Amino acid sequence: MKIIGSYASPYVRKVLACMVLKGLEDYEIDPITPFFGGDEFDRLSPLRRIPVLIDGDLVLTDSSVICAYLDEAYPGHKLLPEAPADRARARWLEEYADTRLGDLFIWGLFYQKIVRPLVWNEPTDTKRVNQVLTEDLPKALDYLEGQLPEHGFLFGAIGLADIALATFFRNGEHAGFTVDAGRWPITASFVARTLAQDCFDRFLKFEQAQLSTNPAGRRQALLAAGAPLAETSVGVREPRRGMMRL
Repeated sequence: MKIIGSYASPYVRKVLACMVLKGLEDYEIDPITPFFGGDEFDRLSPLRRIPVLIDGDLVLTDSSVICAYLDEAYPGHKLLPEAPADRARARWLEEYADTRLGDLFIWGLFYQKIVRPLVWNEPTDTKRVNQVLTEDLPKALDYLEGQLPEHGFLFGAIGLADIALATFFRNGEHAGFTVDAGRWPITASFVARTLAQDCFDRFLKFEQAQLSTNPAGRRQALLAAGAPLAETSVGVREPRRGMMRL
């Protein structure tokens, strides 16, 4: 298998965590951000989004589709619960994470505070960041506080819904945000124990290597950290804008 996408992406992190749970560890990764994808990346991912999964002749470009495929095509740890009602709720929470949490943590915080200055040499939209921190994100956390378990995971063993929700909080941490445990104790506890699981924790050193180095030194830093990098890349030197919400 081959994964195209940055270790710092919540969607890539979600797929990699699910692959660990499924015992799928024979893969290589081309850790580009979508902004640095070239023509071949356009062909593989027409919306210029990551991750891309290449499994033989199959190419998939949406994290939810990829995780569903992994669960159906490969044996081992089940990513979704068995009961229809639980499966439906798990899919809803994954959708809520991918859309609402993605909008808040990625476009509202991570993109504004990290990507805009470093990739596009643009100032952070402080008005948008402040609205996320003071209005939008507290509403989302109020909702999650009533959805998440006080102990353990949503449907017994850790699964896709837990992973889909927790992955965005790692990007929040990279952008300087942590959950106020006094105001949202259930959410803070859930996020901490989920991100502490091996399926997440094993990739943190790669994220840190990727975020702490410039593009010229990034590949060597990842190799030094032990990342299973692909020999070739669909990345280019100059960033390109894609079909994305700003």
